[in-house]
Amino acid sequence: MKKHFLFLIVLFSLFSCQEDVRFNNPSFQGTKDNVFWRAVQAVATVNSGGALVVEAYTATEVVTLKTNSATVGTYYIGTTATTTANYVFTDPSTKETITFSSGFGVGNGQIVITEYDQVGKTISGTFKFNLENTFDNPLAGPTLNFQYGVFYKVPVTVK
Repeated sequence: MKKHFLFLIVLFSLFSCQEDVRFNNPSFQGTKDNVFWRAVQAVATVNSGGALVVEAYTATEVVTLKTNSATVGTYYIGTTATTTANYVFTDPSTKETITFSSGFGVGNGQIVITEYDQVGKTISGTFKFNLENTFDNPLAGPTLNFQYGVFYKVPVTVK
């Protein structure tokens, strides 16, 4: 009887273990105004001139990062007209949008491209930025802050 009981314990312990592994690949996430934020979908495009556009989506939000190149390196937001970040929130009930953006002398931050896999067609990197309320919409604050931003293995379309 003891052998049967021991056998059952071993059997249950083997079958009760499971691995619940989730991959977050591709990923686009960060801390938006001190709250964790994760995109549902992210895509990247490199145009014929080499400029990069990374877009990340949720049901009501779009974050867009633009640089003049997809080359590994650091790109500073607010210092040129070609390296920018934008955030658009669309209210689902009223369809009103709130836009935060950067430009030359507007907003600040950086986009760091850490890997551009031209064979696998993916791009990875980090970002952080402060954007300004573009149309001074009273429903939002004057600035939007993203910290600890990461985009990882986002699929790239070359045009």
